[in-house]
Amino acid sequence: MQKTNAPKTNAPKASAPKRNVPKSVVRRRRLRALPVYAILWLVGVFMVTPLLYALVSGFKSTEQLSSNAFGLPDPWVTSNYTSLLGSGPFWRAVGSSTVIALATAVLTVGAAALAAYALARFAFRGRELLFTLFTMGLMFPFAVAILPLFVLLRSFGLLDNPWGVILPQAAFGLPITIVILRGFFREIPGELEEAATIDGCSSFGFFWRILLPLARPALGTVSVLAIVGSWNNFLLPLLVFSEPTWWTIPVGIQQFQGQYASDVARIFAYLVLAMAPALAFYAVAERQLIGGITLGATKG
Repeated sequence: MQKTNAPKTNAPKASAPKRNVPKSVVRRRRLRALPVYAILWLVGVFMVTPLLYALVSGFKSTEQLSSNAFGLPDPWVTSNYTSLLGSGPFWRAVGSSTVIALATAVLTVGAAALAAYALARFAFRGRELLFTLFTMGLMFPFAVAILPLFVLLRSFGLLDNPWGVILPQAAFGLPITIVILRGFFREIPGELEEAATIDGCSSFGFFWRILLPLARPALGTVSVLAIVGSWNNFLLPLLVFSEPTWWTIPVGIQQFQGQYASDVARIFAYLVLAMAPALAFYAVAERQLIGGITLGATKG
């Protein structure tokens, strides 16, 4: 049967009548939303105030902090920030954190994507049991395994080696990454995979050429989580690195605080500069992170 095309007409389409909402209803809705907005503002102020205090305190001297802790600097001391921006140890810590975070994200997302693809698209005996074992990893905090992990890293010669941080971080990041990606992969229509198979596409070809491009929102979400988690990790780099060559930002803050314990204003400046890359990255990736988590919440 051939599909016939209906003759085109120039008659204007009937538009749905606009619904006029009474002003009293609009006013009541706004009044109901006021407590929500008030709570959001309070939470925002509560979170932003310490950041602003640290930023302003970094422009003071230690004497100003003692005599005028909550006022504006008088005069403004910019040398706290400029001296750090011109120091090699600070930029070395930033570079070390960046390399370790990117390597952790690539390794975590790559391994988790392959595992999630197998757990979502292939039916085999023990699949749900294997997935349950991965999800059980969410219940164990990192600090529980710190002693056996140290012994294992020492046995493999990975102390004072960036891989001694990258590999454990990737391993502990696999559970949440697999949970997010598996739910997303399961919602890809099976007809799409069947059509790709008919066209001669292998299983890995479907994964690489079709599934991963479709899963970019979920991949972006788990990448952000892996990078931010690695950037904020303090315990593992402190355990692995004894030499300053690979000290990350959190370890650098701890060492800097011990070195300049009496210069509180300079410590505030270091804290602000250490937070700036993470805050900038999160500000850029915020929509990707929230959108991917919201999308993943409706999957499987």
